[in-house]
Amino acid sequence: MATATGKNAKKTNKQTDAAGTKSSQKDGGSYQAKDIEVLEGLEAVRRRPAMYIGTTDARGLHHLLWEIVDNSVDEFLAGETDRINCTLHKDGSSITVSDNGRGIPVDKHPKTKKSALELILTTLHAGGKFSDKNYARSGGLHGVGSSVVNALSTEMIATVRRDGHEWMQSYKRGQPTAGVKRVRRIRGHGTTIFFRPDDSIFRRTKFNPETIRQHLEDISFIHGGLKIFFHDETKGETHELHHPEGIGAYLEKITTDGQKKSVHEIPFSTEKDDRGNRIEVVLHWTEATDEEVRSYVNGIRTHAGGTHESGLRTGVAKAVKNYMDVHDIKAKGVTVTNDDIREGIVTIISVFLGDPMFQGQTKEKLNNPELSGQVEGLIRPGLETWLNANPSIADAILGRIVLAARARMASRDAAKEIRRKTPANRRSTLPGKLYDCRAGNREDSELFIVEGDSAGGTAAMGRNSRTQAVLPLRGKVLNTESLSTSKIMSNQSIQDLVETLGTGIGPACDIRKLRYGRVILLMDADSDGYHISTLLLTFFFRHMRELIRQGKLFIAQPPLYRIEIGNETYYAQDDADKEQVLAAAASGRKVVIDRFKGLGEMNADQLKDTTLDPTRRILLRVDIESQLDADNTFRQLLGRDASERYRVIMDEANEADDLDI
Repeated sequence: MATATGKNAKKTNKQTDAAGTKSSQKDGGSYQAKDIEVLEGLEAVRRRPAMYIGTTDARGLHHLLWEIVDNSVDEFLAGETDRINCTLHKDGSSITVSDNGRGIPVDKHPKTKKSALELILTTLHAGGKFSDKNYARSGGLHGVGSSVVNALSTEMIATVRRDGHEWMQSYKRGQPTAGVKRVRRIRGHGTTIFFRPDDSIFRRTKFNPETIRQHLEDISFIHGGLKIFFHDETKGETHELHHPEGIGAYLEKITTDGQKKSVHEIPFSTEKDDRGNRIEVVLHWTEATDEEVRSYVNGIRTHAGGTHESGLRTGVAKAVKNYMDVHDIKAKGVTVTNDDIREGIVTIISVFLGDPMFQGQTKEKLNNPELSGQVEGLIRPGLETWLNANPSIADAILGRIVLAARARMASRDAAKEIRRKTPANRRSTLPGKLYDCRAGNREDSELFIVEGDSAGGTAAMGRNSRTQAVLPLRGKVLNTESLSTSKIMSNQSIQDLVETLGTGIGPACDIRKLRYGRVILLMDADSDGYHISTLLLTFFFRHMRELIRQGKLFIAQPPLYRIEIGNETYYAQDDADKEQVLAAAASGRKVVIDRFKGLGEMNADQLKDTTLDPTRRILLRVDIESQLDADNTFRQLLGRDASERYRVIMDEANEADDLDI
């Protein structure tokens, strides 16, 4: 649940000034027309992969597969295929995706005189989905998905079955190694893509079989009738994923998997199909305290939501309030808010559009403005009618909503009591150990949260005091999972943190009062540091979730090793990074490796060069891909039931060789 941002210069640069930029003459100096680069073909993808796939960590790695699978799904949406085969090979780092669709055309394009197959796989913005001639509803809109995968793979082999023959072409890092060749006569039709991600682009190229299986199963629910076979050669397993019953069964599955108890047995569902658009919604209320919305557009998961989710939330709130007004239902002593109404809801919304407007190539957010009103117009009258037709279910839902409102007010009152008991001079001043910054513009500032005075002192000396603040935490970070607000606020470190941020916590949290543009967790690059980061992530997820939703929370990536090779200095974040640095070093040169035991062992210049300087560092932005999955993970890892942790540890034991103990 993190996205990389920024860049990291592992080699120190002795010629940079205090701002991290090289000095230059005011008249432009040596900056001339000859310095302008024009990137040809797919070189831009290899230079800036994050622009196309979001990140080069595990999330970006798996996004390569999603791009290829989405192309096969588009054939299903066009009515041309009914099955997809996905094979994770024994090495764990290469994958084959195959369908029985029409097959990518192989004849020569009239303008470029290249085979259409080569054109699609080696050229950005080349494809057959810019109009609705061949694909009325499609997830591939930009014509860059498969060519990006090709550019970021050391090897790709495309095999096409059509026109009575099998055709093949191979590629290396986006470049064809030969022309398209006709292999043999064959019956049938379809496309098969084999690819191996480039280990010079991705830190790790091992795919996670469970991540693949879950994603493919989600697709099989959203596209009822599509059969997907996942062959996991690393474990010798085959999974047949076929769910013709659709999103109703999907709702039941994610609720059961999340161990959420339903408030009512029969879920609400509605759908419509007109003007080329199809909208399907299914939802129910549970006893959980969070809201879980899974949204899809043309079968693609929109993790960041968009206009379809906005219409859904508005429609649900209006339907319930209209029902309460019509039946003159009032809760004594409380005012029901939209958040109270939606608390505990588990919802799936799937829309199919002819012209979806996605935000970016990763397609995580939908921007079609008309969808908000269309979805609201479907949900509001439909849900209101359903509540009227099921009065016993409506009573159970309204009872649950009133309980949510009362719990919110009780939490607010507890926070007021804590503030009342806090001396006035404490409320008017910031924590004494805070090294604050001088930035007048909040968006330009950032707060580093560090553990301990030693690390805090080092960070304070290495920071840019105009824009960067440092807060050292006192003592052990509290495990806030399952604790009440009053218990949490009795902890000195949490009090200092809440006062520094200025937003308040829980239902009273107001992100508009945040004093900094970024909040960055800066911990040691070892197991203790990871543990402290997890405890803080738990706190933010449970009590300041809007901070994460607004993209304000980040995790810094300090190095674990300092490596001197001759007269040059490099930094490595972990053992794998260290091995890459050593492998690239020329033989015979003197190598000295230092392992940092903590941030306090680094001097201020080292911490600045590697972790604080925005022009060199790497930050991981914390995102919530699935509230349900995140809730389940925190509960398992930090909840009161120790058996849950034991089960997770045993299930993940195969990753033990990556632990830093």
